[in-house]
Amino acid sequence: MENEKLVDGVESLNEKLQEIRAAQAKFATYTQEQVDAIFKAAALAANHARIPLAKMAVEETGMGIVEDKVIKNNYAAEHIYNAYRNTKTCGVIEEDLQYGVTKIAEPIGVIAAVIPTTNPTSTAIFKSLLALKTRNGIIFSPHPRAKKCTIAAAKIVLEAAVKAGAPEGIIGWIDIPSLEMTNMVMKEADIILATGGPGMVKSAYSSGTPALGVGAGNASAVIDNSADILNAVNSILHSKTFDNGMICATEQTIIAHKDVYDAVKTELIRRGAYFLNPEEADKLRNTMLINGALNAKIVGQKPCKIAQLAGFSVPEDVKVLVGEAESTDVDEAFAHEKLTTILGMYKAESFENAMEKAEQLLFNAGGLGHTSSLWIDNTSKEGREKLMMFSDRLKTCRILVNTPSSLGGIGDLYNFKFAPSLTLGCGSWGGNSVSENVGVKHLLNIKTVAERRENMLWFRTPQKVYFKKGCLPVALDELKNVMGKKRAFLVTDEFLYKNGFTKVITDKLDEMGIAYTVFADVQPDPTLESAQKGADAMRKFEPDCIIALGGGSAMDAGKIMWVLYEHPEADFLDMAMRFIDIRKRVYTFPKMGEKAYFIAIPTSSGTGSEVTPFAVITDQETGQKYPLADYELLPNMAIIDTDLMMSAPKGLTSASGIDAMTHALEAYASVMATDYTDGLAIRAMQLIFEYLPTAYNDGTNVIAREKMANASTLAGMAFANAFLGICHSMAHKLGAYHHLPHGVANALLITDVMRFNACERPVKMGTFSQYQYPHALERYVECAKACGVTGADHQEVFENFIQKLEDLKTAIGIKKTIKDYGVDEQAFLDSLDKMSEDAFDDQCTGANPRFPLISEIKAMYLKAYYGE
Repeated sequence: MENEKLVDGVESLNEKLQEIRAAQAKFATYTQEQVDAIFKAAALAANHARIPLAKMAVEETGMGIVEDKVIKNNYAAEHIYNAYRNTKTCGVIEEDLQYGVTKIAEPIGVIAAVIPTTNPTSTAIFKSLLALKTRNGIIFSPHPRAKKCTIAAAKIVLEAAVKAGAPEGIIGWIDIPSLEMTNMVMKEADIILATGGPGMVKSAYSSGTPALGVGAGNASAVIDNSADILNAVNSILHSKTFDNGMICATEQTIIAHKDVYDAVKTELIRRGAYFLNPEEADKLRNTMLINGALNAKIVGQKPCKIAQLAGFSVPEDVKVLVGEAESTDVDEAFAHEKLTTILGMYKAESFENAMEKAEQLLFNAGGLGHTSSLWIDNTSKEGREKLMMFSDRLKTCRILVNTPSSLGGIGDLYNFKFAPSLTLGCGSWGGNSVSENVGVKHLLNIKTVAERRENMLWFRTPQKVYFKKGCLPVALDELKNVMGKKRAFLVTDEFLYKNGFTKVITDKLDEMGIAYTVFADVQPDPTLESAQKGADAMRKFEPDCIIALGGGSAMDAGKIMWVLYEHPEADFLDMAMRFIDIRKRVYTFPKMGEKAYFIAIPTSSGTGSEVTPFAVITDQETGQKYPLADYELLPNMAIIDTDLMMSAPKGLTSASGIDAMTHALEAYASVMATDYTDGLAIRAMQLIFEYLPTAYNDGTNVIAREKMANASTLAGMAFANAFLGICHSMAHKLGAYHHLPHGVANALLITDVMRFNACERPVKMGTFSQYQYPHALERYVECAKACGVTGADHQEVFENFIQKLEDLKTAIGIKKTIKDYGVDEQAFLDSLDKMSEDAFDDQCTGANPRFPLISEIKAMYLKAYYGE
């Protein structure tokens, strides 16, 4: 290494870069064990050389204090090694077999390290150790006034690393630095670690190479009237005099509350601070800044030398010069970063005024993003509140409390969960890409290997589902005998109320001595306005049990009333917000059941609402239907009593029955279908094919009614967990726009949707981890065969199944097209684009096996309107 060619021009620099790249390519193959041995050897060597390197730095730069630079060199070796000695930086650094995620660390390549004159050896040690730990090569661009000591530090680390097994040439440097050479290094490297003045850092960020730079510091130390003055003043002096104030996190100004200002000043003077008189302060102002920039001649100097440069004298033993100031504007020299033994001092009228001054200094004189300091009694309630106010207010990435700022900001000396570093990121406020202390993680490329996984699925039903003809009064016994309920709120519609359907419930409540009230104002397609009226009535009555009796409208309205009763603050539009995965939705439904137990009792066989977490509600302002979905909406108890369904008219039997069939078909084809939902869906289909025509033609047939009741609830449990598809998305909007019964809308669309889904080459398929490839055709064939349909091949079975469904629709009086239901053609066409877009955005769309384009939904609407 002694005979190496000097890097003093473009040609030699190119050769050096090639050498480092070749060494780094070899180094990238090293194991963690090899890297750790090299890292340790290099840290030991740097630590051994801490004194000679410190002496070289002071001698060459004329800045700072040897003893303090020894500490900085020691810190750069010891604390960086200790912080990262057990950190994985090679190969697999993190592995989660359960979720199939593996993280692999790779080096970035060659680091361009720009070194400041203020910390020329400690920064070189710090950056070279980070490079070695991360298997990167590094080339140093020293400051011209500190090149000898920086290169000496780099050589010591390189020799120790190579001796421990690192590739020759893994660390390099520019022997005769220049702006041209520095720019070339920054351009050719893979990443830049830039520590230095704002101009250099800006150049690094402008180079076209990814850069980790740091902004200018200008830390203010705010001293509250609750602070321990003795601790505060002596800590600030300790910090400010460390290496003559050249660490960028060092305090530049003190802002003391008026109540303690004099005490702070007295203690400063007692401990060696010199307060400038007005004439001296003006002379120093003129010396500190030259054309608005810091005078390099004062950086890292003792107060007596600075005073001499300014044209006055102070005793040799003065520790810092203090200039009292009032202005926080940019033209006030004491407001700026000084990087030497000068402090500005401000008096604050209040804590609020202190924060205001600290803020103004950052915005006016620089230092945004870097460091702020607060001295306060942080054990009292008032002190904690002030600390939070300060933390919220100050735009700096390091907020140090009761800590000497220079030694606290670099981490791991006065706080032990704060990464040690000599490169302190300032975030976007300071024009930086990082807002923390730079460490090994910033010099690694992390590859994440994500293996496909199927997330945990679920099957959820009400806590209790009771069924059998005549079971209602028996099931309600639990309200008194098991639960001790005292007040019941019955939600139903006017027809059921006037025709005595509620009597079996109210008689039982009277028998048990449970007070009750009836809300019978639920309309078909219930509105939010209606639900709000019911919730108002609930709040007045204060029930501990809610009983929803009726078809889907009454049960859906009851669910919404339940939410608004228990949580009047809940927002309807938030509840209706779309989600991809119910477990990850943006809106979190409030916890239900804390005020009232919810019982759902259906009077028709179709919606399945009694066992689902869904509710469809209409916005009365727009007429828009919103399907709400959350398991908090799942009833606590469902009671399916065929006695309540015996008088359902033919139209309701038909519409609700085909709705249940659609529930089963969509649940089975859903991307979220499981073995648990498949059996329910299949059995529901079988029962509907067998018993719906009989229930339609002979409503008094008890067996048919009971089997249809069971089929509806089975299909409800299936889609409660597998969800639905675009037939329901389209039916929701068709019903809302053109006032068709929901079941009829589903019936008009279902076979067209099935043909759409059964395509083996869809434009897009559904997105869910367990759904691996388009196979809706196979799923429909499974349904067909379970329902007794045969054929020569899949396609024939599917077509025969479609025909069986069409025959069922004909048998129960479903017309062929939307047009046949009297929907005006022009009104339909005028609404078509918006209806198609709204259907695409419906909550049910996401679980469909074929993900639709809006144009495809539009085409299906047109086919359903006109027919073949």
